[in-house]
Amino acid sequence: MEQAGTVLAERIAERRAGVGDPRALVGEMRRAVLLVPVAGGGLWSAHSGGVRWICAFTDEAALARFALRHGPGDQPMEYAALLGARIVDEIVPSLGEPAGLAVDIATEDGSMFFPPVAGIVPDAVAVDARG
Repeated sequence: MEQAGTVLAERIAERRAGVGDPRALVGEMRRAVLLVPVAGGGLWSAHSGGVRWICAFTDEAALARFALRHGPGDQPMEYAALLGARIVDEIVPSLGEPAGLAVDIATEDGSMFFPPVAGIVPDAVAVDARG
């Protein structure tokens, strides 16, 4: 049986190649156990374009590529293993600002951003939800 992170990486590659079903990609992201670096008592995130992006990785190799550039030197990078659904359904709404999920950002031609829009995050925090 394939690991959910591996399947998510495959779905990301399909979408980046212009094929595959976007809904299947979102579904796979929700089912995947993602590795999220922990820093300063919270989850690693970055701000860009008015959005706070939680950075997550599909496997330890993808996390290691990130850690080489952003890790604490010669120390191992701490991380939490979280379901994608928990990140977008619970953590994103708790942040109090537009937030999304950035997956495998250190993987050349393999990253994917899940923005804070309806269908990815709860409607109450989606930037495109009609209120």
